[in-house]
Amino acid sequence: IDGAIVCIFLQIYTCGCIAVSVAAMASRVAVVIGGQWGDEGKGKLVDLLSVDADLVCRCNGGNNAGHTVIVDGVSYFFHLLPSGIINPHCKSVIGNGVVIHLPGLFSEIEKNEAKGGLKGWQERLIISSRAHLVFDFHQEVDGLIEQEKAKKEGSLGTTKKGIGPTYADKCIRSGIRVADLFGDPKLLLDKLSLLVEGYVKRFPSLTVDVDAEFKKCKEYAEKIRPMVKDTIFYVNQAVKEGRKIVVEGANASLLDIDFGTYPFVTSSNCTAGVVCTGLGVPPRDIKCVYGVMKAYTTRVGGGAFPTELNNEIGEKLRKIGKEFGVTTGRPRRCGWFDVMVARYSAMVNGFTSIALSKMDILDTFEEIKIGVGYKLHGVELDSMPADQSSLEQVEVVYESVPGWNASTTGIKSFSDLPPRAQDYVKKLEQLLGVAIQWIGTGPSRDDMIQVF
Repeated sequence: IDGAIVCIFLQIYTCGCIAVSVAAMASRVAVVIGGQWGDEGKGKLVDLLSVDADLVCRCNGGNNAGHTVIVDGVSYFFHLLPSGIINPHCKSVIGNGVVIHLPGLFSEIEKNEAKGGLKGWQERLIISSRAHLVFDFHQEVDGLIEQEKAKKEGSLGTTKKGIGPTYADKCIRSGIRVADLFGDPKLLLDKLSLLVEGYVKRFPSLTVDVDAEFKKCKEYAEKIRPMVKDTIFYVNQAVKEGRKIVVEGANASLLDIDFGTYPFVTSSNCTAGVVCTGLGVPPRDIKCVYGVMKAYTTRVGGGAFPTELNNEIGEKLRKIGKEFGVTTGRPRRCGWFDVMVARYSAMVNGFTSIALSKMDILDTFEEIKIGVGYKLHGVELDSMPADQSSLEQVEVVYESVPGWNASTTGIKSFSDLPPRAQDYVKKLEQLLGVAIQWIGTGPSRDDMIQVF
């Protein structure tokens, strides 16, 4: 028996019938993962969990992610910074699996500093020496690749933040890492020159001043030098000491390069396994995996979206929910809650419980539909199809439930929710087989029901 894992009791909580095992453990690593196509409200849950956390860590993606945290009525927008950076009492770690655009990082810091709530970040931010760097030319290349694809296959809807090209360089072992900024300058210049040379061969219109890029590298190296550490050692030491660690997943499960709706995905793994590869935490030390899902579904960019509503209902969801991307400002596509998507995500990640966000957005709907299954050519499917063409053709099987026509905004207790809103939560629990632990009832960090 693993001495670090001692089950204390089983608790049946009030809002449903799912049994939850509560364990006392030596290490306390909690992972927050998006359970749909992104923009679920992960930052809000991370902010809530980080109140008494020792470390908040990012382990994947780059500044293509966009997390919003609202504190004292002020909205803070994070793309590379972990959402816990607002908490003055915990460290924020950018792990080895993240790709970092240094100009974007410092621009983000300046914008959030100007709002008054981000102070003393220099003492709390830790950057992995193994993280790969995104250069301005990566972002230009990202746009050029998107143009190529648009002509032949249709646009993927990338954020053009250079994330894909940077991960590609990493995979073909041509990338430049944070550690390279502090090594032999000649070696860094050679690596940079070779990298640019390859891109210019493919895209002759691309113009890059290598010397200027090299100069910026040295300038940013001095800026980040005090923050750079071996984060793998640092985080694992924290695990051994039993410190509370929150890991903030970027993007979402259905955008995962392996498990998502390929090719309309991001360029990194976004499911729970990335905590091991992007942060260096062993699987045995991951104790809780929280899935964040909206009470409906949204998606940005191209790709199949079975429950999408291209009508006035979808527009109503977008307007009330203010469904516009944090990173790009693009309007999000909106649709009903998709159980097939959520169940698949729960299976891949092994969610221990779920945070259901933006419940209040459904307050004025007379009827609410839930996509409970798919049929393809009249045959009911057990799981999501892997290929886009099949997913685009599925017929969604819906169940309808009555709306509650009452405000849930700011409610703090499950028992205070309208009875039909309670029924909706219980229905989703039964369909997913996973307990719903939190319910979002507004944009503020305080607008949250903790069920158990």
